[in-house]
Amino acid sequence: MEPKWLDWARRLAAISQSGLHYCDNHYEIARYRAIRDIAAEMMADGGEMEKVQLLELFSRQAGYATPKVDVRGAAFRNDTILLVKESVDGLWTLPGGFADVGDSPSEAVVREVVEESGFEVRTTKLCAVYDRNKHPHKPSFPFHLYKIFFLCQITGGEPRTSSETDAVEFFAENEIPPLSQGRVLPKQIKRMFQYYRDPSLPTDFD
Repeated sequence: MEPKWLDWARRLAAISQSGLHYCDNHYEIARYRAIRDIAAEMMADGGEMEKVQLLELFSRQAGYATPKVDVRGAAFRNDTILLVKESVDGLWTLPGGFADVGDSPSEAVVREVVEESGFEVRTTKLCAVYDRNKHPHKPSFPFHLYKIFFLCQITGGEPRTSSETDAVEFFAENEIPPLSQGRVLPKQIKRMFQYYRDPSLPTDFD
């Protein structure tokens, strides 16, 4: 679980974003900008980003504030799981990323897997819908995020890196490399192996 101050800061940022979208009174606009400033100060004081970076991030968000969606694909071959090595931190993760507008969650994960790994897949099981805030991901993330995990079957393609990935490999459950834990946790990888062995398991949530 993440610290309460981070939850409070995210909620303040969301209130500010929604308020700035709907109000047209300049006094109210000033108040919502002040709330956004407080949220950025809180996150900067306890996190890894500077206040000016956070304010820039917040200023690019518009409309009513809702959680963002991250999709991850768990694809297997001969009892090994497909992982990609992230360029930004040199650590490993399930292929995936933010869902694009216009994509369904399953379409988004199929696109992300082929883009990041070179493998074509089809989704076979919705394994989990996790609230990132309720799991010990590091580092912290400035927005509320839902993480959707799919079991995938490889249908074609071959290993290929991308602008975001430096390596593509399969790993046995007892040989998982250091993970990019902002993206995926060891217990989530373990859970994907359980779904691979028994797809009849119910979908996890929260």
